[in-house]
Amino acid sequence: MKPIDYLMRSLMFVPAHNEKLMESALSRNADVLLLDLEDSVQPAENKQIARDNIKKYIAEGKLKNRIVFPRVNDRESGHLLQDVYQLAIDGIEGFMYPKSKKGEDIYFFGKLLETIEYEKGFPRHTFKIIALIETPGAVMNIQEICTACPERLIAVAFGCEDFMTELGGQHDSEYNSIFTARAMIAMGAKANGVIPIDTVHIKVHDLEDLEKNLILGRQLGFEGMLVLNPKEIPLVHQYYSPSDEEIAWAEEMLQLSEEAIEQGRGVAVKDNKFIGPPMVKMAKSILRKKNLIDNYLC
Repeated sequence: MKPIDYLMRSLMFVPAHNEKLMESALSRNADVLLLDLEDSVQPAENKQIARDNIKKYIAEGKLKNRIVFPRVNDRESGHLLQDVYQLAIDGIEGFMYPKSKKGEDIYFFGKLLETIEYEKGFPRHTFKIIALIETPGAVMNIQEICTACPERLIAVAFGCEDFMTELGGQHDSEYNSIFTARAMIAMGAKANGVIPIDTVHIKVHDLEDLEKNLILGRQLGFEGMLVLNPKEIPLVHQYYSPSDEEIAWAEEMLQLSEEAIEQGRGVAVKDNKFIGPPMVKMAKSILRKKNLIDNYLC
């Protein structure tokens, strides 16, 4: 599938070694389950437990019709090969690749997936990639990251905590310290047909602050958000779904545009404003997302 065919409003992290949290995740309506093998799975002995849990849940059909992207360990961890080799199976859509610092990292990971696909008999490009952008260098390299493996890379997600640690910056109540990074990631992704996903909201119990972040995320062009707590999902879906007003506007724009074409007029006019190609394109994008949501709910 192309990136535009994926619904990625909410991507929820779930520590895959914790069966209680895995079971809880099954009852949630997150668009994407990020079954974690990396930071939240400690000590290292738990990583094989996490892999085994994912395989077991897939074999039992518990993850049927869910979009599943395990977050693997990075290439320097010593765990990456086992993560990918064991979990390159039916039922896995792809993998979230952490600490994506430059295009070379994504190219390398894509080639690793290609080798495993060949050995296991999967069609080439079966498994997709979500790149996690977690460092100032990665933000600066967003263009090359987004173009390093176009057949696989469908989304980039911002990891603000590691970013702030490397930057040596400080969080502020208005999130000014990560504004530039968020804007660069969203622009770099959209410039290359990749889905931009906003960072986690670290104040998981402050839904008012979450709402403030969601409004800003949409303004910047993000299509979804990384989620830590299931209680965040309803608000995330609300803000990353077209509103009734937006849907009505989009339908009217397309109707007026089609009428103008049928009548031989170059452009349509509403309220003394021209309905140009950018507005038509936006309307089509809104209705495409509405259709994705409708299909997801079926």
